[in-house]
Amino acid sequence: MKQFIAILFFWVSVFTNAQDVAILKYNGGGDWYANPTAIPNLVAFTNQNIKTNISENPISVAVNSEDIYNYPILFMTGHGNVYFSDEDITNLKNYLISGGFLHISDNYGLDKFIRAELKKVFPNLELQEIPSNHPIYNQTFKFPEGIPKIHEHDKKPAQGFGLFYEGRLIVFYDYETDLSDGWEDEIIHNNPKTVREIALKMGSNIIEYAFTN
Repeated sequence: MKQFIAILFFWVSVFTNAQDVAILKYNGGGDWYANPTAIPNLVAFTNQNIKTNISENPISVAVNSEDIYNYPILFMTGHGNVYFSDEDITNLKNYLISGGFLHISDNYGLDKFIRAELKKVFPNLELQEIPSNHPIYNQTFKFPEGIPKIHEHDKKPAQGFGLFYEGRLIVFYDYETDLSDGWEDEIIHNNPKTVREIALKMGSNIIEYAFTN
């Protein structure tokens, strides 16, 4: 019954045009709190450039909390281990198949852990590379070559992966690009303004897509 009420509240939030985002808090020891200036900066950019009305002070919500249903999009990042309990798996799965959206930003070191945990949530779904003509790359800002490269680590190409449920993109996973590093305050990574702007535009597209699909 609690799960049903939470899902119902999610749809009430959607239909009343709730526009807020949250940071996903997970177990396992990974630094879910990494890049603390990233989401506030992205929200400020999005509010200014695509006229959203998102709170610039996002809160953190635990994977197993019914509070995740208050948000049409969750952001997740980190460098280390991720662990989803059975309760986490059930809650996150229900959130996503009910209309929620999860953006995961590989902050270098997250990959091997998050792939295994996503498989626990959706055993029958496979991460697919998202083609450059997908709508997520063609919102207000256009990325004709797909996801941009923000930081270099292993000389691997930047890739955007997704999980699709009944044809809908429910999880977007940026890999080997460090989008969320590009959203942080300039002084933290010394990214040039042009690079930060590219990262913020791609992040804005993700929010816009999640709010309208």
